[in-house]
Amino acid sequence: MSFLGNIIWLVFGGIIIAIEYFVASLLLMITIVGIPFGLQTLKLATVALWPFGSQIQHKKSNPGCLSTFMNLIWLLFGGIWISLTHLFFGILLAITIIGIPFARQHFKLASLALSPFGREIV
Repeated sequence: MSFLGNIIWLVFGGIIIAIEYFVASLLLMITIVGIPFGLQTLKLATVALWPFGSQIQHKKSNPGCLSTFMNLIWLLFGGIWISLTHLFFGILLAITIIGIPFARQHFKLASLALSPFGREIV
């Protein structure tokens, strides 16, 4: 069932979202300072490419204060807008019964966009 959901997701916009995240990741990785943020955008791209069946968990090891600091920088310089966009599309899709599974995937991406540092995709 998740395979079919992923195919429908890709056809109706998932591939476009993933390409946008991949391009943003490459642009962020041009500078040394942007590499950690580019890696987190790459993490968003992989979930945006194949969201059904993937789970986002906190890392088992203690991430420490660096992860919190990086999440704060991420949030201030764009993470909030990424999260609000996924939240908007999630609410829009949740209006119909058919769109609810796709809305849940947008909500998953919204939570990852708020604090990607210290999380892993399973």
